[in-house]
Amino acid sequence: MTDLRIGVLGYGLRGSLARTAHRPGAGSRISALADLDPAARTEAALAFPGALISTDHRKVVEAPDIDAILVLTPDHTHAELACEALRAGKPVFVEKPLDITVERCDEILRTAYETGTRLYIGHNMRHMPVVRLMRDLIAKGTIGEVKTVWVRHFVAYGGDWYFKDWHAERRHTTGLLLQKGAHDIDVLHWLAGGYARDVQAMGDLMVYGDNPHRRESGEPKSADWYTKDGHWPPHTQRDLNPVIDIEDVSLLNMRLDNGVLASYQQCHFTPDYWRNYTVIGDAGRLENFGDGPGSHVKVWNTHRSVHREADEIHPVPEAQDNAGHGGADPLLMDEFVRFAREGGPTDTSPVAARMAVAAGVRATESLRDGGTPRQVEPLDPELIAYFERGQVRAS
Repeated sequence: MTDLRIGVLGYGLRGSLARTAHRPGAGSRISALADLDPAARTEAALAFPGALISTDHRKVVEAPDIDAILVLTPDHTHAELACEALRAGKPVFVEKPLDITVERCDEILRTAYETGTRLYIGHNMRHMPVVRLMRDLIAKGTIGEVKTVWVRHFVAYGGDWYFKDWHAERRHTTGLLLQKGAHDIDVLHWLAGGYARDVQAMGDLMVYGDNPHRRESGEPKSADWYTKDGHWPPHTQRDLNPVIDIEDVSLLNMRLDNGVLASYQQCHFTPDYWRNYTVIGDAGRLENFGDGPGSHVKVWNTHRSVHREADEIHPVPEAQDNAGHGGADPLLMDEFVRFAREGGPTDTSPVAARMAVAAGVRATESLRDGGTPRQVEPLDPELIAYFERGQVRAS
């Protein structure tokens, strides 16, 4: 089988996905890439020898020898670029979140429907071993029927990764309750078997807004901006983005369309970085302790008591490849390459991706309006049916 020839739009932080997809002789290769940043283009030329490297995304999208497109650009550009690639007839991978407004997400799905071009969304957490373990336990009936889900997201590196570049500005992200939370809202929907219908949120810019140490407009980020060491406690952060108008802590309550009640909490100034899911059914509950290799999912389901050790302890499986998100990224790219070639069902879902964004958008409106409840509008049933059929038109 010849390699799927992939074109890449954007080579920033998620350029790691392009490197994961570059497996010459093993099914896929990066054959062209566009980015406006000279440094990114230099790095890409070294990572993908022989690939076309350009400043013009059209040269990638319109290239006749490109079979599929990865859209890895900032969130607010996704709809324009994805729709252009879909209209060119190239299967498209769009990094999460799908975009930053409900209308733009619907435009992407509608364009995929009208063109018949395959659309895939990069919700890699659906391939994370801890998430798949929890979903398997739920499917087996280990805790009965799911009734409520609580998610706590501790983001130790938030000050480095989200308050030093475009992520810090509403005009590029809507807010981190959407941009960062889209991952977890999607997983929450997946575990609970429904989509958010009613949302209510509160939040604030509690730490990074008071930090006066900002870069000048146009000044590049410092060399150590992306680090897992140092920069603690949060007030020691330096070289923050000139504009910061998003929240660094947020609390979201949801009622799903199947009656499940759920909550999601996100904080960007914690000392630890992981996600904690508690899923409670009518016959037990489960909770993960850690979310990578070496972690566990614990289950309580035999009897009532005060605090005690779990009835079942399930180790999170080791990742096949410990690259990216606990090994999820290689599995994500495997699925996209197969889907681009053959079509068929996928674990990620364009409908679910749209619903995660819609929940994040309406929740952010609630947050900025004193916690006023909002309703999440459903997707056009025609589009739902199309994507549930595996992106095949009804006969």
